[in-house]
Amino acid sequence: MKGLNIQKTGRGGAAITLVTKTLVIAGEKGTATQPDGRMGALLRAYDKSTGKDVGAVYMPAQATGGPMTYMVRGVQYVVIAVGGNINGKNQAQFMAFRLPGETKK
Repeated sequence: MKGLNIQKTGRGGAAITLVTKTLVIAGEKGTATQPDGRMGALLRAYDKSTGKDVGAVYMPAQATGGPMTYMVRGVQYVVIAVGGNINGKNQAQFMAFRLPGETKK
């Protein structure tokens, strides 16, 4: 491996993924201190054809289930179950994130 420039390879744990036409979406198992100092995990999206990291959103705890998707009035959402220590309490919750795009009327 000498001389190779290996980019970020991710974190340990078995992630459950959601695959769309253009994306692979995965929630991180385990938590880490984020660059802004918050403890949590990320829900990440990768370009399916290139593997490039195209976006991430903060979650206050690790993913405890696989991401799911649904549409309402032309708007797509991704929902994921998270759980663990949230604000000092052992909690579980669903988090929903709206994907960018046009809304049908």
